Amino acid sequence: MSIIDTEATLHEAHRDNHTHRDVNGGWLRPAVFGAMDGLVSNLALMTGVAGGAVSHQTIVITGLAGLAAGAFSMAAGEYTSVASQRELVEAELDIERRELRKHPADEERELAELYMSRGVEPGLAREVARQLSRDPEQALEIHAREELGIDPTDLPSPLVAAVSSFASFALGALLPLLPYLLGARALWPAVLLALVGLFGCGAVVAKVTARSWWFSGVRQLALGGAAAALTFGLGHLFDTAIG
Repeated sequence: MSIIDTEATLHEAHRDNHTHRDVNGGWLRPAVFGAMDGLVSNLALMTGVAGGAVSHQTIVITGLAGLAAGAFSMAAGEYTSVASQRELVEAELDIERRELRKHPADEERELAELYMSRGVEPGLAREVARQLSRDPEQALEIHAREELGIDPTDLPSPLVAAVSSFASFALGALLPLLPYLLGARALWPAVLLALVGLFGCGAVVAKVTARSWWFSGVRQLALGGAAAALTFGLGHLFDTAIG
């Protein structure tokens, strides 16, 4: 085999094996954690009320109210949070845009010094900064990435964040309600389905972590189960104290 063929083979092997997980999680992480939040909170709420020996109808109404309240709260909070963050970023971008317009030479020098601080040869750093600064929008994007750590072309949408949070939380909160809505009269089918859902969510979370699917599943199952057991006990305790 020739040297060229060997290098090509090694390059392909490196390319195939040098892939990375999406460390930001993409859409999967917030969706799964939103569903998990809804599942755990509504399961705990329902078991807490059930611990007080209330009627089947009360548990269902409590679950529905918890689903609606939690989903709307998540959506409102996520919208406000993302909108505020976006407004802050846009304000900083406006400052940088004005600086580029008023002091282009200073901003170009600042960019060159940044590259030099990272080990680029001074002459090359100045030339790179000069070429990159010829396009104002490109210069703004580069300064935003280097100085602020943001991508001005990929700012999050408050509406998308709110809708996705609402949907994922509602989906998770619906799971422990399903057995009751389908005619169950006892608590155990709701708890069983919710625990299966917790294990499933934990297993899916492993897609964005270095843990195995079974470890993440069991961990989430244990945490969610503990929350449900504690609230059930507290509900029983409060019922005894009040009664």
